[in-house]
Amino acid sequence: MTQQTPRICILGGGFGGLYTALGLSQLPWESTQKPEIVLVDQSDRFLFSPLLYELLTGELQTWEIAPPFAELLQGTGVRFYQAVVSGINIEQRRVHLQDGPEIPYDRLVLALGGETPLDLVPGATSYAYIFRSITDAYRLEERLRVLEESDADKIRVVIVGAGYSGVELACKLADRLRERGRFRIVEISDQILRTSPEFNREAAKKALETRGVFLDLETKVESIGQDTISLEYKNQTDTIPVDLVIWTVGTRVTPVVKSLSLKQNQRGQITTSPALQVPEHPEIFALGDLADCCDAEGQQIPATAQAAFQQADYAAWNIWASLTHRPLLPLRYQQLGEMMALGKNNATLAGLGIKLDGPLAYVARRAAYLYRMPTLDHQLKVGFNWLVRPIIDTLSQ
Repeated sequence: MTQQTPRICILGGGFGGLYTALGLSQLPWESTQKPEIVLVDQSDRFLFSPLLYELLTGELQTWEIAPPFAELLQGTGVRFYQAVVSGINIEQRRVHLQDGPEIPYDRLVLALGGETPLDLVPGATSYAYIFRSITDAYRLEERLRVLEESDADKIRVVIVGAGYSGVELACKLADRLRERGRFRIVEISDQILRTSPEFNREAAKKALETRGVFLDLETKVESIGQDTISLEYKNQTDTIPVDLVIWTVGTRVTPVVKSLSLKQNQRGQITTSPALQVPEHPEIFALGDLADCCDAEGQQIPATAQAAFQQADYAAWNIWASLTHRPLLPLRYQQLGEMMALGKNNATLAGLGIKLDGPLAYVARRAAYLYRMPTLDHQLKVGFNWLVRPIIDTLSQ
């Protein structure tokens, strides 16, 4: 491109996209090389997704876990567009926005995340709830309120998937609905939390058992109706009544990414080098859920928030290096352990030689996430609120 000021266009404002933008804004650019950084997301807010569960129990408020991009990017020089990406022309190096401008770029960061597929079983699109965004949380909250205000003696909830999301939701909602809740988790494999450390898996089993959550392992969802769900276990199908079905299984890349003529794996993820570059288009970097990436040691990078944090640091550095003619760094991924919320005031944590569960793990998890929040200003606001709120609540009782 003949453009004088290089333009970096970042698509997606999740952990990968936002933290790359913030990283780029802080790197030592010479005045003649300082690029224009553009961040595009369809929402007006960043979402600290590991804390989304706490909205359903009232432990946290929206502003704490979903600050507006305008607030986070203030003073950084990053330009933000709230828009849906309708197309990417990788030959002409242009991004097309729905109802927005066309953005030419010198460097492109693909960090659009994934989406939860609901078309895997009949009825899921119409009747199942997903839990991935603030909008999903509000929609689920609305349904829960209707059920709580009804005359029903019991509220029957089925959660599809016994991964992190399914287990954390089950514990949080069981603590919210208490004796009115009747919970079951449906899982196609023979155990919960397949990729989790043993310590966390055992803590989760105990938490689910304590809350009376029923586990349907090696069970497949056949279909979902307005107030029923059909489950298949050992070639037998049972249809049971249900008030709420939450679908937490699977992730797939967005159609706009899938349509790109770039090397992709079977799941549609874009193959990258350890430096997070797309080999056939080195001006494009991909990270997060949509990237199929191995690090410098050949270790496959998981699609987790923790991985996206680390990828963002390398993506920012490597884009800066590519524009300032410095060597790029291959990602060296560090597995820092795993944390899960298991209801109110309860969590589990395993990693870096530490194993904790219960209230202490809950506090450690909060502290770790506070440290990871995107800006110092937001960390201070949230941290102050977490310290002061319990005192106010105690005084107002």
